[in-house]
Amino acid sequence: MTTSTPHQPASLTRRAALTGLAAGAGALAVGSTARTAAAAPTVPSTAPDPTPGAMQLFTDPGFNFAGLLALGAAGMRASEVGEVLTAVNAINAAGLSEQTYTDTFRSWGDQLSASPAVGRDGRGTPSQTRRFRSLRAAQYYAQALFYVLGTDQPGDEEAVYEAGRRAWDTFARLGTPAAVTARVPWGRTRLPLWFFRPDGPAERRPTVILTNGSDGQNVDMWTYGVSAALDRGWNALVYDGPGQGQLLFVEEIPFTTRWETVVAPIVDWLLRREDVDGRRIALTGLSMGGNLAPRAAAFEHRLAACVAMPGCLSPWLGFDEALRDIVTPDKEETNRVWNEDVVPELTPQEAFTVKKRFEIFDRKALRQARRGKILTDLWTPAQVAMGLDITGIVGRIKAPTLVLDYDFEQFYPGQPREMYDLLRTRRDYVKLTKATGAQLHCSPMAPQQHCDVVFDWLADVLRR
Repeated sequence: MTTSTPHQPASLTRRAALTGLAAGAGALAVGSTARTAAAAPTVPSTAPDPTPGAMQLFTDPGFNFAGLLALGAAGMRASEVGEVLTAVNAINAAGLSEQTYTDTFRSWGDQLSASPAVGRDGRGTPSQTRRFRSLRAAQYYAQALFYVLGTDQPGDEEAVYEAGRRAWDTFARLGTPAAVTARVPWGRTRLPLWFFRPDGPAERRPTVILTNGSDGQNVDMWTYGVSAALDRGWNALVYDGPGQGQLLFVEEIPFTTRWETVVAPIVDWLLRREDVDGRRIALTGLSMGGNLAPRAAAFEHRLAACVAMPGCLSPWLGFDEALRDIVTPDKEETNRVWNEDVVPELTPQEAFTVKKRFEIFDRKALRQARRGKILTDLWTPAQVAMGLDITGIVGRIKAPTLVLDYDFEQFYPGQPREMYDLLRTRRDYVKLTKATGAQLHCSPMAPQQHCDVVFDWLADVLRR
């Protein structure tokens, strides 16, 4: 669609657009491993420090958020405190950058993925040792994966993903019992899934479907759900949807605005299993999954509960107004302003942010990013981001819904409460706070608290 009048917003300057990019594109860093150096908006000097004292691993708030996610995962055995802090020290000593961050954590992934030396008794590494080494390797590859587009080898993105995927698959295979793997039809492809069951007699159990965000990896679903579900005797299902994991990094399939089409075949698959209680299937969504899961629940009424972590009505509104103002109904003019007025003044850090934030919405943008180029068509991926707005449909959700919020929520401030207010079903709102170290998007330092809140609520809702 076009307009006859060129778009020239009076308030838009090149620097204003870049400021909007830094805050807004960071606000779309909404996967559970969301970590961009531009992610945190400027905070006035009088404002409380969201990460005081020992919580400061890096001086840059975006990198710091990433490091805290890795460190917090140690409570679920998805990292090791000493390994993470050693990596942090190495990165700071080398000089913090996308390159040093990627190289350091990728090296840790390689080290843990390699088979240790055979023991003196002549036997190989015990399976449980290999299992949790693989889980930690998956974590460190995920850390590297986020920043690889900002390095001198952006084309390594798929290779880094594949290394992390191999580590995750090894971890899943070595479980007791091993995770069930499958691929369910979706469009012209199939969605990979991993179904985890507690050890014990076969019986129908409550099951939670764990939905990731825009740049989270499967290891994060272990930290934010699988481990807690198994501890409670529940099943847990992890999957890659469009714009995530296998579908994004290998098949180059971007996000869809109709997430109910993704969840429905997964529910179908679960209902065919004799170890799943079809009356007690819950859906959770972490980070931007807090937008995707409610979208699915608005149309998929076989779900018994939904959890948004946090509630997100519109990822696009996380972008600064100056940046959003560039995108108009006129595709040609939008892209002219973008390419002529904004792109030439991007700093290397801002350029990385652009590449990372838009690869998930458009195949062309992904391919350009892997060649070290900045997308030339801003308008097309912006339409997908705008199409994720669920403000008008959350009122259709019938399942009981929990909406989480966080002190210092840096990506979707205000949106969780707005979602809660729009719900017309049984609803609950919980805010995790700085008082218990659970602040920031997705409580990176407190995933155990996070899971306690979510699964205690689910246990109440899903009890017979």
